[in-house]
Amino acid sequence: MWGAAVIRDSLAAPVNVTIKALKYNSAVVTWDIPEGDLVIGFAITQQKKDVRMLRFIQEVNTTTHSCALWDLEEETDYIVHVQSISMSGPMSQHSEPLRFRTPKESETQASKNKDEVTMEEVGAQLRAGEFIIIVVVLIMWAGVIALFCRQYDIIKDNEPNTNKDKAKTSSECSTPEHPTGGLLRSKV
Repeated sequence: MWGAAVIRDSLAAPVNVTIKALKYNSAVVTWDIPEGDLVIGFAITQQKKDVRMLRFIQEVNTTTHSCALWDLEEETDYIVHVQSISMSGPMSQHSEPLRFRTPKESETQASKNKDEVTMEEVGAQLRAGEFIIIVVVLIMWAGVIALFCRQYDIIKDNEPNTNKDKAKTSSECSTPEHPTGGLLRSKV
């Protein structure tokens, strides 16, 4: 009657929750949201199967419907739920539980593609890049300091030596014939 917009009292739970990029110690959970829901964020709960402790992750990026799960244990069963967060505050119901199992580390390494880059390799590349940047910055600063010292010496050499002249004239006038200057002036 009032238009095509559907007004609901609550958000629908995310759908099509899946696991991608599954490794022995990490995974990426992805999901979709029903059309028309005004969502400002997501809440992801991660739980080891048969363990009461939960990891609760709030994701505020609404453009990508995914979240990295890290620090997982190999050969372990996990359960993941996703909830949508609305502007007014309440969360949606939990998505259907998604169960998955992390593989053994050796299985992940054996199936690694030769073109695939691991997080450890990326970290090593970043550290090498950071080291190069630091070295370049230090070399640049050394160059700036050397140029400053060189310019300072040139400026000092071109400056008139007025202080040296004053010191010379006061020592020349320190004789009894010149009573206004020097250490030997007479007290009369």
